[in-house]
Amino acid sequence: MVDYCIQVSKISKRYRIGLEQQVPDTFVEAITEWVSRPIKNYRRLRKLTQFDNKYSDERDNIVWALRDISFNVKPGEVVGVIGKNGAGKSTLLKVLSRITHPTSGQVELLGRISSLLEVGTGFHPELTGRENIYLNGTILGMTKAEIDLKFEEIVEFSGVKRFIDTPVKFYSSGMRVRLAFSVAAHLEPEILLIDEVLSVGDAAFQKKSLGKMEEVSKEGRTVIFVSHNMGAVRSLCSRGLLLENGTLTKDGDVDQVINYYLSNKDVSTAGRLGWTETDAPQVKELILFGIELLSETGEVRTTFQIDEGFEIRVQYEIREEIRNLRLYLRLKTTMGETVFATYEDTTIREGFNRKPGKYTAICKIPSNLLNDLTYRIFIGFDSPGYKVLIPGKEYLEVDIIDTSDGYRYIKGAFDGPIRPVLKWEVENQ
Repeated sequence: MVDYCIQVSKISKRYRIGLEQQVPDTFVEAITEWVSRPIKNYRRLRKLTQFDNKYSDERDNIVWALRDISFNVKPGEVVGVIGKNGAGKSTLLKVLSRITHPTSGQVELLGRISSLLEVGTGFHPELTGRENIYLNGTILGMTKAEIDLKFEEIVEFSGVKRFIDTPVKFYSSGMRVRLAFSVAAHLEPEILLIDEVLSVGDAAFQKKSLGKMEEVSKEGRTVIFVSHNMGAVRSLCSRGLLLENGTLTKDGDVDQVINYYLSNKDVSTAGRLGWTETDAPQVKELILFGIELLSETGEVRTTFQIDEGFEIRVQYEIREEIRNLRLYLRLKTTMGETVFATYEDTTIREGFNRKPGKYTAICKIPSNLLNDLTYRIFIGFDSPGYKVLIPGKEYLEVDIIDTSDGYRYIKGAFDGPIRPVLKWEVENQ
């Protein structure tokens, strides 16, 4: 009997950051550059792929995407890979799927692999959806008869039946990812590698896809699932791998790994964040000076009763006039699920300019809305149709608790991220 279907032994992957190119200033220099370009491109390629001592003076340009990672996966295991952006999760899946080779180390795989790493990976844009289904099936080693048996099921699940004979270059990103996932999940690979591409689909398709992945796992097939959605990882996976800066820092029970990851996220539990002008999040037009949580009496706190309202205050300064400035706030659970999103001023229309000056934006959260849970405050600034100013980030953590005697509601957390007190009317018939 086979003990493992995936064996990863001390794999590392390093890249060299691209080298800066000089732009010719004169016509003569441009001609010289054109003549010598093939040789220069060859040398540039060697410098990007060679890592011997010959180029030791450029070691500052080397980035380790993965470093000394080892783990084994048993047949039928469903493993969730989590970590921050840039931790090496996608690179790991590319190594496992043999899209890229490790710089060092070894990967042994037993079984047919299907991977969904990016939107439409493996699709030929000039071929129709129908032709791409057969192409992908052939790449997986399936016969035409085997693909024929699954074809209708694949098309029905993807929801693109009307466009199945249209070249995929005309598909939207959502259509491509639906068809790609449907192909990957239905062509019966022994090992299924899924990156965070389901976020492209709508909520209904995400739910259907997660259900399909659960079905695949129950059939005894191995699944490696990369996601930032901790709720999905927890519900699907029995084991978790945590990557941090290209290294494997935690491997074990999925609940323990997720709790460890969430407890170490860069989120303040102090109730107030403030920055100096030198270390504040900023761009030339805008600087974020502070964020705080205030009770109804003006006290800075991080814990509130369910029947207490509170305020989220954001202090910022506009240095240059900004077109269509938008401050957005999202309240998230610790599992990464968005409870709601709101904007500083929904009445402002396209084309307004916000004048320079110091501002305080106040978002009031009403009482009897949130559940008995811990939430995170996600804040960012952008200018719709223009650019992202200060990228959104989780800054603060707030605890909502229920210490009542339960006379009105059952004490503790209900299902879902909110538990509002709603008005009911009861009529006696």
